[in-house]
Amino acid sequence: MSLGIREIRNNTTRARHLMQRSRQQNFAVGAFNIDNQEILVAVVRAAQKTNSPVIVEVSDSEVEALGLENVRDMVDNYKAEYGVEIYLNLDHSPTVDDCKRAIDAGYEFIHIDISQAKHDALDEEIIAKTKEVVEYAAFTGALVESEPHYFGGSSNVHSEEIDYEEIKKTFSKPLDTKAFVEATGIDIFAASIGNLHGKYPGPKVLDLDLLQNIRDVIDCQISLHGGSGTPLNYFEKAAHIGVSKVNINSDIRYAFRTTLEKVLREDPTEFAVVKLMDEIKDVIQAVVEEKIQAFGSAGKAIR
Repeated sequence: MSLGIREIRNNTTRARHLMQRSRQQNFAVGAFNIDNQEILVAVVRAAQKTNSPVIVEVSDSEVEALGLENVRDMVDNYKAEYGVEIYLNLDHSPTVDDCKRAIDAGYEFIHIDISQAKHDALDEEIIAKTKEVVEYAAFTGALVESEPHYFGGSSNVHSEEIDYEEIKKTFSKPLDTKAFVEATGIDIFAASIGNLHGKYPGPKVLDLDLLQNIRDVIDCQISLHGGSGTPLNYFEKAAHIGVSKVNINSDIRYAFRTTLEKVLREDPTEFAVVKLMDEIKDVIQAVVEEKIQAFGSAGKAIR
């Protein structure tokens, strides 16, 4: 069921207040990608158990699999059933039109990422299209997130070690960040400080001094993508510096697949898929709860 504009604006106002609270109280909100309904249930249960606000997010491929409006409806249904503070984010959307569709559907958070689909996009194009989304989002109040460069890695499990000399080439630069934020008017800046998409053999290393330098020059919110595989102690420090949103995907996908493989090995004669899902949901819920505790958002929900 489509949301009315009054309800959408109420939701986006609450989302903006959440981002303000995160800065004031030094916590970050987890943004968890979902590939299916089972993952959504696990995230919602974790949010209810920890009394934490959460953001559910879908990227382009996940929207294609689940449906933009369908995800909106599912999130709203579970929000009502479990009584949780939950919001919806369109993650790494490669086009302005897709962002506008999500804004119209009542998504509270919109991530426009022109360089995701076009790695060689010029700065002028990225700024112009990001600004177009910001202007369109003003009608509903949706928060717009972006960055001026392609973000490294992929949301998968990698066998190769992280090449930090290469990754450092994509690190955010404070003065460039300030200029980008001022040129576009975005609400959330996706910082690159050693975080990258995917799960790797070794732990990720974040440059917290760089994060502080970025925080010092911009007033808008800061997000960290590629939170999977990051030592948990980084998140508490990042939240105190001023990160308001952390994206988690690969850790959830890894938990889902490895647990599914275990369940199938242990019960090879069961073909009712719904009966295979309970343990998987429990494991994913535990992953989400661990992140929530590390982000400092437990007990911060307002319903």
